[in-house]
Amino acid sequence: MTRPRILPAALVGFVLTAPAAVAGPDPAEWKASVDKAYAYLKTRQGADGSFAPRLGGPGVTALAVSGLLKCGYPATDPVVAKGLEYLEKNIQKDGGVYDKMLANYTTSLGVMAFKEANASGKYDAVIANATKFLKSLQYGDGLTATDSKYGGAGYDGKSRPDTSNTQFFMEAIILGGASQTDPAVKKALAFLSRAQNLPGEFNDQGFATKATDDDKGGFVYNHLDADAKENPKKTPQGGLRSEGGMTYAGLKSFLYAGVGKDDPRVKAAIGWVKRHYTLAENPGMGQAGLFYYFHTFAKAMAALGEDNFEDAKGVKHDWKKELFTTLKAKQAADGSWKNDNRQFLEDNPDLATTFAVLALGYCK
Repeated sequence: MTRPRILPAALVGFVLTAPAAVAGPDPAEWKASVDKAYAYLKTRQGADGSFAPRLGGPGVTALAVSGLLKCGYPATDPVVAKGLEYLEKNIQKDGGVYDKMLANYTTSLGVMAFKEANASGKYDAVIANATKFLKSLQYGDGLTATDSKYGGAGYDGKSRPDTSNTQFFMEAIILGGASQTDPAVKKALAFLSRAQNLPGEFNDQGFATKATDDDKGGFVYNHLDADAKENPKKTPQGGLRSEGGMTYAGLKSFLYAGVGKDDPRVKAAIGWVKRHYTLAENPGMGQAGLFYYFHTFAKAMAALGEDNFEDAKGVKHDWKKELFTTLKAKQAADGSWKNDNRQFLEDNPDLATTFAVLALGYCK
């Protein structure tokens, strides 16, 4: 006869449960994918330390450096160190990090790279000067707060502002030390709020009043072009289609700027994400800008701080693991990524790979 098991008094009444599953990908698989990407990038780096400089000067190099640092490669790593040296050579007298064009875009990316490499404070002055330069490019001077351009940022100080450039601008100045009360942050929030399919207190733009239930809460790329007759992003109702990459960009910008999760704009953006959660495409854009989408998806999800994100159907997603699995499946044998869709230049494997590596950095 088997004797009954006697539990210690301290354990009486306790229910034993299985340990919770650890979120994210298998560390060994993640490292293998990152190492393959590193090996590819090493073969693509120019003698001057650059990556794809013809795509806009130091921009792709900044993405590569940021991604590798985020994935754990130190600033002293040969590929990273050469990339940083190249970026340093592109620092202009006005503080910007650019070559001949795309000053806002490449400076913002440069700040991200220098910030990741700034453990010792080596780049404090560089980041401060670059942040000051970025603020000089923001639309605001001479405009009223009701102007549609107010608070936005374009590719440089002359081109029209858009959601993509403004979200990079926002991230960079916050990394540079701007607080949520900084005038530049407040102005950028005003612009981004007008790019959201959410009419009301924060958005007086006509296109938002025509948003379908499916588009509500999402963000558009260029709300200044809402009335253009040939705009391919116009909906049959006369509004503008929400896009995945832009919605995650807007959401993470709000969160970075300290806008709370109970704010109606954040709530609406999260609602859109819940209804459109996917890694199969860039919602609203199909395969166009897919790797850009992966990187804004990763940053926004990390900012939300939920390892298991619940969609509108009640399905919980281990987004880090799902993103990694998606990227791993798309990675070529040589370690690179490439988008067959030629929009946004992601058919260039150097650009697609740097976005992918940066996204991987948030999957750890």
